Amino acid sequence: MIEQSTLQFLKGLHNNNNREWFLANKVKYEASKNNFLNFVEEILFEIQKFDTHLNELTSKQCVFRINRDVRFSKNKDPYKNNFGASFSKGAKKITAAGYYFHLEPGASFIGGGLWMPEAADLQKLRQEVDYCFKEFTGIITNKKFVTTFGSLSDEAKLSRPPKGYEVENPAIEYLKLKSFTAIIPIKDVDILDKGIVKKTSEIFKTLSPLIQFLNRAID
Repeated sequence: MIEQSTLQFLKGLHNNNNREWFLANKVKYEASKNNFLNFVEEILFEIQKFDTHLNELTSKQCVFRINRDVRFSKNKDPYKNNFGASFSKGAKKITAAGYYFHLEPGASFIGGGLWMPEAADLQKLRQEVDYCFKEFTGIITNKKFVTTFGSLSDEAKLSRPPKGYEVENPAIEYLKLKSFTAIIPIKDVDILDKGIVKKTSEIFKTLSPLIQFLNRAID
């Protein structure tokens, strides 16, 4: 489970995002990173029970570096204020739909899907949704999916139909999407609960049919 000290480290980093503070707290960082890695390993073990595409994945392949790439960003903070883990086939080497866990004090969330894919993959996704709309709606209107996530995120959704699709298309509101993701926020008190591994794995299992649909489209 996630330890209180891990959240405290991330809070401290948020308030002191500089190299001097980070180096002075390197021991706390290593302990927090190991705590998160152990948590990710437990989550991965549970996911592999229902998603065999991830059987070759390791916990270290799932966790993102805490250092930020500031080359093209106005925000020059050297570190992320969170720990993140992505569980997808091919790890971070290939573009694929997957599951995501975001640990950030006051802003943690669990979710997944495929965020802002390249144009070619987005075209494939839209085609799959259009051709298999009944199957797609069956996934995202499933009672457990709706109870857990509500609906898909409409982040960066187009205001007009994408090229090649008519406004009368029954799938048009989903064809306007530029990402196919679903997320649920998690409170700090739930993050620290001993049942967080079970809760996370159940959320990911609910998301699994959408992940399989998306990956089938772009494979």
